[in-house]
Amino acid sequence: MTDPSRPSHLHPVPDVDDDAPATPVPVDNPNLPEPKVTIEKRKPVLAGWLTNRRDFLATARHAGANLGYASLYHGVRLPVYAGRLALMSPRGACRFIASTNRWVWDREAAPLREFAVRTEDVEEYMRLARLRSGRIRLRGLVTLVAAVFGLGFALWLYVLAPAYLYAFAAGGVLLLGFAGQQPDAPVVGPAVLKTEVQKLTGSIVLRGLDSIGNAKISAAIKKGGEMNGLRFVSEIVRDGPGYRADLDLPYGVTPEDIMEARKPLASGLRRKVGCVWPSPDPSEHEGRLILWVGDKPMNETTKPAWPLLKSGQVDLFKPVVFGNDQRMRDVAVTLMFAAVVVGSIPRMGKTFLMRLLLLIAALDPRAELHAFDFKGTGDFGALEPVCHRYRAGEDPEDIAYVLDALRELKEELRRRAKVIRELPRTRCPESKVTPELASDKSLGLHPIVVGLDECQVAFEHDEHGDEIEAICTDLVKRGPALGIVAMFGTQRPDAKSLPTGISANAVLRFCLKVMGQPANDMVLGTSMYKAGYRATMFSRSDRGICWMAGEGDDPRIVASAFVDAVAAGQVVARARKLREEYGNVTGHAIGKGPEKTSITDILADVLEVIPASEKAVWCERIAARLAALRPETYGGWKGENVTAALKPWGIKPGQVWGQTDTGEGKNRRGIERAAITAAITRRDADRAAA
Repeated sequence: MTDPSRPSHLHPVPDVDDDAPATPVPVDNPNLPEPKVTIEKRKPVLAGWLTNRRDFLATARHAGANLGYASLYHGVRLPVYAGRLALMSPRGACRFIASTNRWVWDREAAPLREFAVRTEDVEEYMRLARLRSGRIRLRGLVTLVAAVFGLGFALWLYVLAPAYLYAFAAGGVLLLGFAGQQPDAPVVGPAVLKTEVQKLTGSIVLRGLDSIGNAKISAAIKKGGEMNGLRFVSEIVRDGPGYRADLDLPYGVTPEDIMEARKPLASGLRRKVGCVWPSPDPSEHEGRLILWVGDKPMNETTKPAWPLLKSGQVDLFKPVVFGNDQRMRDVAVTLMFAAVVVGSIPRMGKTFLMRLLLLIAALDPRAELHAFDFKGTGDFGALEPVCHRYRAGEDPEDIAYVLDALRELKEELRRRAKVIRELPRTRCPESKVTPELASDKSLGLHPIVVGLDECQVAFEHDEHGDEIEAICTDLVKRGPALGIVAMFGTQRPDAKSLPTGISANAVLRFCLKVMGQPANDMVLGTSMYKAGYRATMFSRSDRGICWMAGEGDDPRIVASAFVDAVAAGQVVARARKLREEYGNVTGHAIGKGPEKTSITDILADVLEVIPASEKAVWCERIAARLAALRPETYGGWKGENVTAALKPWGIKPGQVWGQTDTGEGKNRRGIERAAITAAITRRDADRAAA
């Protein structure tokens, strides 16, 4: 009710009952202006395969291969064809005589004359009779002249050129044989049996979408679609070796819902699942679906050759083609400023993909390569001539070599951070390596690419696994900005084989076939399986096909270029020449290994410099005592070096009371002796259990 104490101009609205229903507020303003935005898509003037050199060559190659095969197929069978046609020539002769007789006597018009007789149409009958009489005279004359001249020509050939007569006779027999063959059993059959792939149409697309069991889609199709948002936004077109359909899905349905149901969708489209690739459109709203349906499965489609196989050079700071998508279009990857994770079950192309990425790095003459193959089969062997560090195997000496190389990288990481920190802002405004800095040899900021295949072997090593994991995690976190690219491949992508510190910070992820959701999300990222990006959908024949995440907004399916060991050797030979011209052939490529670091027991050494009479010691004093104990190993160490070396063993520094050299008491970071003895006990127990 209105308050009477308030002035009347403050409550001009009349009193209303509180219980009365509220009047609906209109939200559609009829005067609201249109956006005046029109999206235009121009149709190509020429067919795609005519404007794309690769598609044109593929089409011509396919047609030429079929033509050549058909020529060979029929050429081998020519004697059989001739014999079968000769046997059918009598039947053909009878058919020829019967058809000639029917033509001469105008038998095809007999039903018309019979109809005129039945209807007693005298005038029509007489007209047809005169027409028949004229036809018979003309056709009889033509037949007589053909017979006389044909017989005369045959006699002339018999007298002057009997060989030609035999040839004409043979040709006549073959032609009569063609006339005598059965329509359903021709003598000359097709050399290439063709099974026509059904053309993709709107009704087929709707049938496929209806078959996935999505209630909103099925309801929209039954009601006509437009009222619920389901509609085609453009014509279905040919796109590479397949068809493309763009459509808006019903409200509330996303492309991920379709991607989760590829198998029932393929069933509804009557195609193999390897032909059906639904995906979102990054340039449109979240309800736009791009449905690409290939003529053949991706693993059966001939892939174009890798563009860098025979020529070319790489700049790692720029995108480089490494594979193709479902439509056989080039897909590029940028390796700089990223760490890489490659995961799959065995025999799916993981090592081939890692070798391909290392080959890309090898073609940048500035890059320094470190290739470590813990499987020990030598899959990276072709890269040896361009590797600064290389090792294959998991024996103790191999692990020691890798550990020395990684320790070098750790020190290089620190050096690079210092160099970049001291550069003027005008030259390094973003505090990271740039192409210009990488090309300046005086700075030593060239790209470094490290590849560890079957990395779980190193991370799970009893003695050095923790240190290797700590160094690799540091490379993944700080390396990209400092020009270091770390790549890790594993066939067992779990938290133990692929530490969380690495998997959570890797930018580029390649997931070939895996067996379950945990492995899928470990490689591609959390909730990727739920979002529809499932590497479990790949079959055993989908070697080299993977989900790639990190290059672009959304993951995409890519088939990596196939480069076998022989072709890899040819690429490496070319890369070696580029490096020799640039002056970057170092390390293993010229027979030099990493500087040996003494394999010491840090726990035992720390325990030795902390006598039993001291409960805890400052880290800086432990560093000084270690340097005095083993100067060749611990020379130059500071308190933070001690902290980092003990961290893999689960030892964390705490506040320790002590006195300075001047006798002043202070609290500083230190290590308790009891923590060292406990760590040694745990380590020895673990080794005994193993």
